[in-house]
Amino acid sequence: MPLSSLFMAGRFSQMTSYFSLAYLAGFLPLTIIGYSIVPKKMKKYFLLLCSYAFFWFISGKLVVYLALSTLSVHYFGIWLARIQLQRDEELKHTEKENKKALKKCYLAKQRRVLLFAAVCSFGVLLYLKYTRFFTMNVNAVLAHLHLPLEFTIPSFLVPVGISFFTMQAVSYLFDVYRGTIEADDNLFRLGLFMSFFPQIVEGPICRYGETAGQLWEAKGISYANLTMGIQRILYGFMKKLVVADRLNPLIQTVFQNYTDYEGGVIAMAAVCYTVQLYMDFSGTMDAVIGTAQIFGITMPENFQRPFFSRSISEFWKRWHITLGAWFRDYIFYPVISARPMKKMTTAARKKIGNHFGPLLAGAVALFCVWLCNGLWHGAGWHYIFFGMYHFALILWGNIAEPGVKWVTGKLHIPTGHFLYRLFQIVRTGILVVIGELFFRAERLKAGFVMLRSMITDFHFTTLDKALLSKMGIDAYDLLIVGITLLIVLAISILNEKGIKIRETLAKQPVVLRWAVLYGLILFIVIFGAYGLGYIPVDPIYANF
Repeated sequence: MPLSSLFMAGRFSQMTSYFSLAYLAGFLPLTIIGYSIVPKKMKKYFLLLCSYAFFWFISGKLVVYLALSTLSVHYFGIWLARIQLQRDEELKHTEKENKKALKKCYLAKQRRVLLFAAVCSFGVLLYLKYTRFFTMNVNAVLAHLHLPLEFTIPSFLVPVGISFFTMQAVSYLFDVYRGTIEADDNLFRLGLFMSFFPQIVEGPICRYGETAGQLWEAKGISYANLTMGIQRILYGFMKKLVVADRLNPLIQTVFQNYTDYEGGVIAMAAVCYTVQLYMDFSGTMDAVIGTAQIFGITMPENFQRPFFSRSISEFWKRWHITLGAWFRDYIFYPVISARPMKKMTTAARKKIGNHFGPLLAGAVALFCVWLCNGLWHGAGWHYIFFGMYHFALILWGNIAEPGVKWVTGKLHIPTGHFLYRLFQIVRTGILVVIGELFFRAERLKAGFVMLRSMITDFHFTTLDKALLSKMGIDAYDLLIVGITLLIVLAISILNEKGIKIRETLAKQPVVLRWAVLYGLILFIVIFGAYGLGYIPVDPIYANF
């Protein structure tokens, strides 16, 4: 019997959403009150206890995966540190001409430990998330070959957030190996870094050097942090409840019954899903970062207004920033700096020039990144296609860059002009929507059918009350979503121009500050999607 089948999910799995009543009216206030009451030296331990309690509530006994992951990386980190210490001691007593060989020997030891540790961490993740997908595809191949063999398709309970805390664990070990941080001999400090409850479900994917020290310092809760944190949570609440959840009936209906709709409706659903995904995920990040701010913790931002991007490459520097940075630092750079890749680049530079030469090794590294990115999001061919789609777009952008510059120069196109920038933003947005269409599709084949319908059958029947009702929404829903998107757009434009809204608001008279805060609460209460007949929507990225 698989190990994971022995454990049951948590009884309070509704707390997976940071916008649930159980979390906002129960867990979070009690944690804040308890954190404020306990003595200064106990705050960090209280926060660790609450983090494990939260994970227990949402995953039950699957919390053992988090504990084992923390224990393993703790001791692997100490193992790496001891090898480094032994190396440094031996170097003190080694002749100069022998130091290089000694360093090489110890580097090989560290690499073996790091590889073993990474295999252990990712092995559990791969086994739980991808064994079923792999088995199903093997059975499909065997059936196609008419072989009388079929493997049992396993089913596992997968801990919420396992992808996120596994990537944090591996980044910690890589950073110890590289010497950018020292191995932590305090299991509780490392445990708090791994389990901090606001980030355990959807990230952001933090580095040890970014948050571990802040968490362990365990500052008291200040009035400024409390109010600023609540503001950020409420802003995320508005994105999630007023926009993302309100659009969900339309998206579910069209994507599950795509053959019943023409291309225009499918295109509208694809755009709505892209909006929903952004509002859901960025709204959750607002809640996570806002909650961390209440406790005096500054977490890395995960979004920087991605829909102002002028290329797909720029989009992915602004969307899910911590995931992209993880792939860059721990997959792209190691692959491209490997000795065979360096030799390839050197040879290619001589034959095809300084621009195209490095693109060969870069393409290999980029392929690895986007294959992993697709698989990270889920075990399905549509996720793999999603990764390959963005790989192809980014690679083509790199290849075409000199040609685009030549054409715009010859045609005297002002690339800095607003209209040209708008064209780039719209083009990038369309490409993103197509990618998200495949991302959301039930299967890869469904994604292609929907895309073909958008291209060959792009028209609307009358977008009337009957059609909207069939999709589970009405004109009122679309109006509320539109108004909210305009509010978010206005705030995003100001932020893009360097105007920090919350900091500016904090300098205003107290009456104005509280009027804005109560206005936001009232807006959510009036226009949020909840109440009788409302089915709460789980955070989308909690599934990845």
